[in-house]
Amino acid sequence: LMMSLTPSRGCLLDLPWEDILVPHILCHLPLQQLLSLQRVSKSFQSLIQLYLANMRCFDSSQIGPPIPRAAFVNLLKDNEVLQQLALQNCSDWLTDRELLPVIGQNHHLYHIQLKGCAQLSRHALVAISLSCPSLRRLSLAHCEWVDSLSLRSLADHCKVLEAVDLTACRQLKDEAICYLVQKCSRLKSLSLAVNANVGDVAVEEIAKCCPELEHLDLTGCLRVKNDSIRVLAEYCPKLRSLKVKHCHNVAESSLSILRSRGVELDVEPPLQRALVLLQDVVGFAPFINLQI
Repeated sequence: LMMSLTPSRGCLLDLPWEDILVPHILCHLPLQQLLSLQRVSKSFQSLIQLYLANMRCFDSSQIGPPIPRAAFVNLLKDNEVLQQLALQNCSDWLTDRELLPVIGQNHHLYHIQLKGCAQLSRHALVAISLSCPSLRRLSLAHCEWVDSLSLRSLADHCKVLEAVDLTACRQLKDEAICYLVQKCSRLKSLSLAVNANVGDVAVEEIAKCCPELEHLDLTGCLRVKNDSIRVLAEYCPKLRSLKVKHCHNVAESSLSILRSRGVELDVEPPLQRALVLLQDVVGFAPFINLQI
């Protein structure tokens, strides 16, 4: 294989680089293999650099172990056409200094994944909001640096957002969430899990502002109660899944409305939970006529 790839054989590298190799061949190879291919020859190094400059999707997890800081900077320094950026395993070293230049020169990004990138700051989110008006999907899970001001900037500039993950963004309160959904009414998926500051006010505003909502994660939102779940059922006819595990103030009286519509819930109905517990205790599930 390596013999067939060498320039002296006159095979692969004789094909048009920008018209054939980059868009139709190299795009099917894992990024880690492409980086290894650079070591074959100077010609291959030039080819891979051309590919990196025209790459539409960058996922750091494809490289294997955590990517070094210098390698990340070098890989994306010439790219201005990125559409998808996933940096979920760069949390040990990724700061504003490395991320902001990439965001600043890529205005076509529509999907950004920054889950667990804890060393960034609110300036990263402001930069995203100013540079990426076409952003549709954004994950900021476990990014506790996200605050209400940076979220307002996102809401003001990225109004076509469809999916936002704010899991464990504990600085955010009802007011910030309300502002986001008022500006971004196209949301289909939203996670506010593990945030004890989120309550009924935010959930009711989500329901009233986002009629296209399909997925909502409220896991561990202890202040959410039955009333807001009923509003959600009333205003969100397209809702397909709702997570309310560990929401101790949400009961079956409100969930049953959604359950009857076929909405996927992560909380079992009371009778089903009782049967599971009984089976654990006695070792079998007794026959019960559920039609009674």
